[in-house]
Amino acid sequence: MNVLVINCGSSSLKYQFINSDTEEVMAKGLCERIGIDGSQITYQKAGGDKDITVSPMPDHTKAVQLVIDKLTDPVNGVVKSLKEIDAVGHRIVHGGEKFASSVVINDEVIKAIEECNDLAPLHNPANLIGIHACEKLMPGVPMVAVFDTAFHQTMPPKAYLYGLPYEYYEKYKVRRYGFHGTSHDFVSSEAAKFLGKDRKDLKIIVCHLGNGASISAVMNGKSVDTSMGLTPLEGLIMGTRSGDLDPAIITFLSNKLHMPAEGIIDILNKKSGVYGLSRVSSDFRDLEKAYNEGNELAKITLETYSYRVAKYIGSYVAAMNGVDVIAYTAGVGENTSLVRKMVGEYLTYLGTNVDPEKNKIRGEIVVLSDPGSKVTTMIVPTNEELAICRETVRLVK
Repeated sequence: MNVLVINCGSSSLKYQFINSDTEEVMAKGLCERIGIDGSQITYQKAGGDKDITVSPMPDHTKAVQLVIDKLTDPVNGVVKSLKEIDAVGHRIVHGGEKFASSVVINDEVIKAIEECNDLAPLHNPANLIGIHACEKLMPGVPMVAVFDTAFHQTMPPKAYLYGLPYEYYEKYKVRRYGFHGTSHDFVSSEAAKFLGKDRKDLKIIVCHLGNGASISAVMNGKSVDTSMGLTPLEGLIMGTRSGDLDPAIITFLSNKLHMPAEGIIDILNKKSGVYGLSRVSSDFRDLEKAYNEGNELAKITLETYSYRVAKYIGSYVAAMNGVDVIAYTAGVGENTSLVRKMVGEYLTYLGTNVDPEKNKIRGEIVVLSDPGSKVTTMIVPTNEELAICRETVRLVK
């Protein structure tokens, strides 16, 4: 089965075209600046070079059409016609409490996603635009919605409730939802598989450390806690997001800066995190370079970041009353050995015993800890597109 995986943003569209039988990525790319001057599509066939074409994209329907045109191009395409696209898998950011698993898309599902728009006003409407564009251009092709929040719907109330009047949960569904669920599900499953064990028999902490970052506690195959909350702003310090802070800071800064709360939230989302702390960059490669050059703020920033990660790991060890596996994933988790080293220094009480030489490995599935370690520490590359493909095949085949 050939599956087109789509991840729509407000002005972008990432895509992969995957043969589900071999799990080979036949082609992938990105549509950028949709609805903005200078829009372009990047297309890369498996084994080929990137092809960048500047083309007007007034809306997402045109972007999807360009993707189809690239996939079916007589010279560089990977299929002969639209008929060879068997299904489409869509990444949907927020499913609220309505969706605890992936679903085949129909009118009822679309309506339910729309009802979650106020929980993810920047993401869900864009995801829906992608669905409608595919409906228009590929009528009859089955489509599946895969939700970032679904995997975390197994959290118990003690993990997802805030210390607020309960009526706010009853009326407005204010609670912790968590995100990156597709990645946490995939990585915990792949870690168990690589170790030759059943995920249902393990306590796994997944550290999804990228520009956006979250940690989850996966116990017996189910998410029992996670660091992101009602929105992706809660939890770890991230690339440009503040993570956890005293909520009174919002009104304090609002008064000091003579700025409405919305402006402060914008600062917390886009100008904070390691970018705001370091004054260097939100890119950890730049931070590591500055750290090695003796930049004091870069040093403090990486120490602060790693300390927060270690604290969350420790809290989830307590939440699960133990841990068997700690898995690092995503851009920073897979590639930044310095962060793994700094975090690991807080975890020696667990008996992790990470091999310094193995810790230099980047971007491949590997056990970092010694065979005698009480806790297995690993790198497990995430692959959310493949996870979406697998979910799509499971539901439509």
